[in-house]
This record gives sequence, C-alpha cells and structure tokens, in this order.
Amino acid sequence: MDLKDDKITVGELLDDPRSRAVLYRKIPMLAGRQLTGASRTVTLEQLLSFTEAFLPKWRIVEVLEALRRA
Repeated sequence: MDLKDDKITVGELLDDPRSRAVLYRKIPMLAGRQLTGASRTVTLEQLLSFTEAFLPKWRIVEVLEALRRA
C-alpha cells in the first residue's frame, strides 16, 4: 500500500479492509474505538508519533512494514 510518505490519513487506512486489519492487529488500542470526524483526518505520521508513548519503536516499525505490504 502506498502510505504517501506517511501522510495517508487514518480514515483512508480504515476504509481499506487490509490496512484496517493491520492497524487493529498491531495497535489493539484502536480496535473497538469509534474513529470518526476529525480523528479520521489524522495522518499516519501523527498517529505514530502519538503511539510512541505507548508502543516500543520495534512495534511501530513492524506496523509500517505490515501496512506497506497490505
């Protein structure tokens, strides 16, 4: 998947079943959350900078690699 230099939005990722599955599998805190409105306009880059407080760097790298393969 083209992540647009990590500028792809969370909404775009969630609209694609493959990338949505990756996000929910690799970042379980997103699963079950209703991401609507402004939260869908957050870029992948912004999301990952937020998750750095909760996820180790290796997990973030793993998420990016899995999304690129999706």
